[in-house]
Amino acid sequence: MNAWIKRKNGPDEVIKVIQDIKCTDASLVYNLFTAFDDTSLGRILFDQDGYWIYDGEQLAVIEQEQLGKFIVHNMEVLWSS
Repeated sequence: MNAWIKRKNGPDEVIKVIQDIKCTDASLVYNLFTAFDDTSLGRILFDQDGYWIYDGEQLAVIEQEQLGKFIVHNMEVLWSS
């Protein structure tokens, strides 16, 4: 999946959101990369109750929230289809 985020300090950016099916840190883990040069931006981990936490240092809180909401919305779309 690709997400478009409004960056706090810099130009807006397309982010690749890739589910990590091998990771056992949480119920669901999504790795985050810049879309054009594959720079890692960290990851978002979800617990079984749907709460998430950002694991990384590259994104501001507002950017983390944008990606968390994007993932939650897209998970709901996938589950309802």
